Amino acid sequence: MAWAQIRVLKADLFGRVEQVHLSERGPKILAVRRDIAAARWWVRWLARSLARREQRALLALDGLDAVPRALGADRNASLRSWLEGEPMHLAQPPSIEYFAQAHRLLVQLHRRGITHNDLAKEPNWLVTPSGQPALIDFQLASVHPRRSKLFRVKGREDLRHLLKHKRSYCPESLTDRERGILAKKSWPSRIWMRTGKPVYLFVTRRVLGWSDREGAGDRN
Repeated sequence: MAWAQIRVLKADLFGRVEQVHLSERGPKILAVRRDIAAARWWVRWLARSLARREQRALLALDGLDAVPRALGADRNASLRSWLEGEPMHLAQPPSIEYFAQAHRLLVQLHRRGITHNDLAKEPNWLVTPSGQPALIDFQLASVHPRRSKLFRVKGREDLRHLLKHKRSYCPESLTDRERGILAKKSWPSRIWMRTGKPVYLFVTRRVLGWSDREGAGDRN
C-alpha cells in the first residue's frame, strides 16, 4: 500500500511510529504506521509479535468507532487508522459522562472477547474532539475465544485501571462498588506489584529512560 510520511510520532528500540497518508486508491487516508524494520535487531522479533497482537485485536473489534481499524501488516510494518483526539492527561476528561462512556466502551471490548491489558497508561485513552473516549495502542491486548477465568481477571483489571483514572479526575463520583473494586487488586496484579513491576521500572526508567507517560505528548 502506497504511503507518504507526515511526521514521526515516536522512535525507540522497537522501531518507529509514524503518521502517514495512504493514497493507493481514492482519497488520502490518515493512518499510523509502525515501522518494525527500524527496530533494533535483538528486539525485532518482539516488535513483530506485538504488531501481530495489535492487528489481531483490532480485526476482532472491526466496526467499533472508538478504536482504530486494522489496515494490514507484514514482517516490516503494520498499519492502523488514525483517531483524532488528545491523550487523557492533556485533555483532562471534561465530565463524569466521559467515564460513563468509557465504561460502556470497555463493555463493548469485553463482549467481543478483547481485553486491552494496558489501560493504566493515560496516553492510551483519548478524548475525541466531541469529548468522547477512544482507545489506542492494542499491542498488549488479548483475544479470548471464551469467557475463561483468565478473561474475567484481565477484564476486571481493565475496569480497575479505568476507575483509577476516574478517581484522579472525578473522585466524588465514585460509587461504593467502584471503591470496592479499587481496593481489591486481583492476584496477578498483587504478584506483579511485588515481583515484576520493580524489574519493569528498573529496565524502563533506569536503563531505557522511559516513564509511564512515555510518548504522552505523542500518539503511539
